[in-house]
Amino acid sequence: MDYKDKIDVACSDFGSKVIYCSDEFFADSGRMLQASEPLWIEGKYDENGKWMDGWESRRRRDGKNDFCFIRLGSPSIINNFNIDTSHFTGNFAPAISILGCSVPGGTTDDRVVDGSAVSEWFDLLDQEKLESDSHNLFSCKTNQPITHLKITLYPDGGIARLRAYGQAWTDETKYEITGTNVISKESGARVLFANDEHFGCLSNILEEYTPLSMADGWETRRRRKPGNDWGVIALSKTAKVHEIIVDTSFFKGNFPDTFSISSANISNPDVDTLIEDSKTWSKIIDRKKLGMNKIHIFKKEDLLNEQEFTHIRIDIERQLDHFSSGYYSASYRHPLT
Repeated sequence: MDYKDKIDVACSDFGSKVIYCSDEFFADSGRMLQASEPLWIEGKYDENGKWMDGWESRRRRDGKNDFCFIRLGSPSIINNFNIDTSHFTGNFAPAISILGCSVPGGTTDDRVVDGSAVSEWFDLLDQEKLESDSHNLFSCKTNQPITHLKITLYPDGGIARLRAYGQAWTDETKYEITGTNVISKESGARVLFANDEHFGCLSNILEEYTPLSMADGWETRRRRKPGNDWGVIALSKTAKVHEIIVDTSFFKGNFPDTFSISSANISNPDVDTLIEDSKTWSKIIDRKKLGMNKIHIFKKEDLLNEQEFTHIRIDIERQLDHFSSGYYSASYRHPLT
């Protein structure tokens, strides 16, 4: 299965979260949503037993099954699952099933757990056997938008990571009217490449929330060679820009002096080719000065073209060190058919 053009919508970095778990005696259920690869730490124990990097319940004695509910960071369409049981050998879950539902925004977690807000749960993955210490790959049974998952283990045990590959789903009619931030994780944007993320990941600039410190931005090491630092981002939708916001909040002695943004409209991209070709993309903002600890707003009239695009390249230029969280606000445009 090729996940190059997909995002893990169950990942905690996407904003997904466990909202209820029947049992996590040996290992916290939230660990299975981490983006990192699962670890094995020889000799590490806690008060309940061997420390495991994943979700692990105690042994069932009542004939029932363990389960948990997950709220996705954004409504999403799921294509495939990877149930990773790495390092779980004699303690892995023998089988698993996954249900999904879609509830309106603002629905409280408790109403999903008790079922009062859910009109229907539908099958995403029928009960399937799992292998120990391996990647168990499955296709999702539906392409309906999902807001929550219910994971059931048969009957108990552990899994290291739950990966649900797909894309964020948005209400297109809503965004045609109000516009959307097409460079946010919540809407489905994702980072494809960054040449340097020494102090802070480029994906930090895709967050919707207001930055709390420099840790919430993209931060490269100090460049001592000619050239500039840069990154490539895939937008959530084909878009036409109305406004671009670059936020250097908290960056004072280390903010970028200048930056530029290029764009391209690409269908079915090969990521490696796209990254190389990004050097020649058309500028939508040519080199502009930035100020420290400041929100910079670039309106439609500041932009060099009004063409639709799917990807952007951000350059922080001439021995620049840092870039803080920024985003695009743009209206979604239906692709031509």
